[in-house]
Amino acid sequence: MIEFAGSIRILLADDHAIVRNGVAQILNEERGMSVVAQAADGAEAVELFALHRPDVALLDLRMPKLEGVQVVEQIRARFPDAATIMLTTYDTDNDIERALRAGAKAFLVKDVSPEELVACVRAVHAGRSWVSPRVAAKLVAHVTNVRITRRELAVLRLLAAGNSNKEIGDALGITDGTVKIHVTHLFAKLDVTSRTEAINVALRRGLVRID
Repeated sequence: MIEFAGSIRILLADDHAIVRNGVAQILNEERGMSVVAQAADGAEAVELFALHRPDVALLDLRMPKLEGVQVVEQIRARFPDAATIMLTTYDTDNDIERALRAGAKAFLVKDVSPEELVACVRAVHAGRSWVSPRVAAKLVAHVTNVRITRRELAVLRLLAAGNSNKEIGDALGITDGTVKIHVTHLFAKLDVTSRTEAINVALRRGLVRID
């Protein structure tokens, strides 16, 4: 790969080599762009950003050692003007909000077309933000929903792990009755009528994860 003067210098970070190579090929074939570094995990991405100071960093959301949001936070702590793009297979509501709040300038899913990928890199390099229509729709839906409190979220995550009301109460130091109140509030806020529905909606929105 030959780096031309004036090219947009790009860092790629993804733990799947086949993804990195595919994205790198698309960008390196584009006039005025060059991939100057590739990282296989989040910690390496932070190191390589400091070493190469790229114009734009394309980061996977889920990576070993440091997740994409943590990478954005660490990079921006040292380089506040850093331009970062999240490129991921995940587009749950919570993931989108976390990434944008951390300072990512764009959020793309990996089924994006090469043309949109290139356009996004150019836009972010020019100082603009970029969110695909599908992601934007999810974000709007998320931020307009009623907020779930931290305690309700804790109950929800224990619920998703298969705990009974008594087990949730014991874990959080609250009574069974209080747990039932939180569950009732969660059902109303998630617009569901059962635990199974609540867990499915929570997984879809990125509020919980089952590893």
